[in-house]
Amino acid sequence: MERTFIAIKPDGVQRGLVGEILQRFERRGFKLVGLKLMQVSEALAQKHYAEHKERPFFGGLVAFITSSPVVAVVLEGKGVVATARAMMGVTNPLNSPLGTIRGDYGIDIGRNIIHGSDSLESAEREIALWFAPAELLEWQATLGSWVYE
Repeated sequence: MERTFIAIKPDGVQRGLVGEILQRFERRGFKLVGLKLMQVSEALAQKHYAEHKERPFFGGLVAFITSSPVVAVVLEGKGVVATARAMMGVTNPLNSPLGTIRGDYGIDIGRNIIHGSDSLESAEREIALWFAPAELLEWQATLGSWVYE
């Protein structure tokens, strides 16, 4: 089954949106297999945002993600990478439709509430970066037969 990485960023945590955001994914039918509240180290932030290292906003990304706790999440389900991205909305909340997480809760591109893997490859890399294998659970949701054929 497909997995994706989600991070509820410091603004989402500080604004008390963690439960609401997780609820959206669970109600969609995705299963939580990893979840932790953590203070992101500068080293982890730099690895996570490595693809942006040469961009002028890199320092701001690192400073923001390390400024306050983050909730790191691994979700599992059919098509979870693409569906989670659609549920999040586009990077700039002002361009995200209402009904998406960013469209409902975000205003500023630098405070856009949530990060989600943009591909299966990114998901694998990010999950390995943020979670040790022992932190990910294999379990059977009893609702599975009510979500999938």
